[in-house]
Amino acid sequence: MNQPDFWQDQNRAKIISQECENLRSELNRWQQLKSEVDDLFVLASSSNDDNLEAELVSEVNKLKNEFEQLELAVFFSAPHDTNNAILTIHSGSGGVEAQDWAEMLLRMYLRYCERKNFTATIIDESRGNEAGIKNVTLEIKGYRAFGYLKSEAGVHRLVRISPFDAEKMRHTSFALVEVIPEIDDNDQVDLKDEDLKIETMRAGGHGGQSVNTTDSAVRITHLPTGIVVKCQNERSQVQNRQMAIKHLKSKLAKLQEEQRLAEIQKIRGEVLLAEWGNQIRSYVLQPYKLVKDHRTDFSSPDPDSVLDGQIDEFVESYLKYINQK
Repeated sequence: MNQPDFWQDQNRAKIISQECENLRSELNRWQQLKSEVDDLFVLASSSNDDNLEAELVSEVNKLKNEFEQLELAVFFSAPHDTNNAILTIHSGSGGVEAQDWAEMLLRMYLRYCERKNFTATIIDESRGNEAGIKNVTLEIKGYRAFGYLKSEAGVHRLVRISPFDAEKMRHTSFALVEVIPEIDDNDQVDLKDEDLKIETMRAGGHGGQSVNTTDSAVRITHLPTGIVVKCQNERSQVQNRQMAIKHLKSKLAKLQEEQRLAEIQKIRGEVLLAEWGNQIRSYVLQPYKLVKDHRTDFSSPDPDSVLDGQIDEFVESYLKYINQK
């Protein structure tokens, strides 16, 4: 950052400056924790007041919780863990039920992003005919957004009394969540013009608003792999094209990282079908209340809080799980 030509490439400079700020903030948190621990030792060793015991126990627990949060940093060592994330939700088996479930997951992740101070932007959305969403794609910006959210990739299963069933029967619904890191333009992903099929279409604003009334939406198909990306959130066709290209680069980079481009359809899809037998996590609202992650066996008896975005314990248990493998 001290180099005289640092700001000549402003996009690169912004990325490096943000990384520096993130590291500085994390270092400050460690230094603050050390200072508080030192102060606590001084207080404990210099006082004979028995009434301080309860206060000391409370402070120790507080510092322990802070340490456990900072300790998670050691789990973010995989490539792209510090990157922004692109998260897509697809409704699966279950018709309107599944589309409503996909919208519930969308709300859960938006609430989680608020809690983590991540910025989440919907870049593409396909609404259901009756209710819910068929699929939606979010761009999530924040330090380690991908590192945290990669735990959510897979099939999510919901069991509940259907609000769309007059007989109030219990229904099972599925949705598939895909999470990939957003790849910076500086990362080398080979995109050839002849490999891209670029189409424009009319974009509609949320809720029927006349936000986008021109042919500004862009859909790009990568012909060698069949990957399709779409963006309609931006106001202009140029901006939507740039966003779609970034999304496509991220998908291709993930595939290249796994070095299995010859089996592209199998990888993308791991294409896990959003149906029975493939779920990574189950959310049961009836006949009992429980959310269980089938990979880590971590569970919570409070699905209401989980669906309100409090998924930190599931994320942390997954990070510990994959680092122990």
